[in-house]
Amino acid sequence: MATHLIVDGYNLLGARGQVGPDVESARELLLRDLSAYRQRKGHLITVVFDGWQQARGAERREHRMGVEVVYSKRGERADQVIQRLAEEFGRDCAVVSSDREVADFAKSRGAFVMGSVEFDFKLRMAPVVATRPGLKQTVEEGDLPRRAANKKGNARKLPKALRRRNRQLKGF
Repeated sequence: MATHLIVDGYNLLGARGQVGPDVESARELLLRDLSAYRQRKGHLITVVFDGWQQARGAERREHRMGVEVVYSKRGERADQVIQRLAEEFGRDCAVVSSDREVADFAKSRGAFVMGSVEFDFKLRMAPVVATRPGLKQTVEEGDLPRRAANKKGNARKLPKALRRRNRQLKGF
């Protein structure tokens, strides 16, 4: 079963440096990127935007380009909607947000949490790199620096926590 990906929309736009006066076109570009990612990976994707400043009293949901888009209702922040969805899906979801409060809540419910900058890198990363015509090589994900030399244990092996996180990241 594919993982349900819950994305904090404006948080991801902020990580991209695209929050500004032309936020509507930045949202459209983000939705196109998420749609392409969905086609590539097969994850269900829900992106949540703040809608509390608008005059609408109810939460608004729409499907665009294969991605579910949720605008929070008036008086409710997108963070609260993301927390509610993380509670609903639990271990079957991954939350993309750099907001500490949202990340801690999602982790406590068993969800996998990825920062916005880290996910943006994966979102923009090409899945396959051609080295020579006719020869393709996959991109290695999760290349992290080795630990310090003063640690005991196998120097060629990453710490257990990093190995576990790398296994989880392979799905993305």
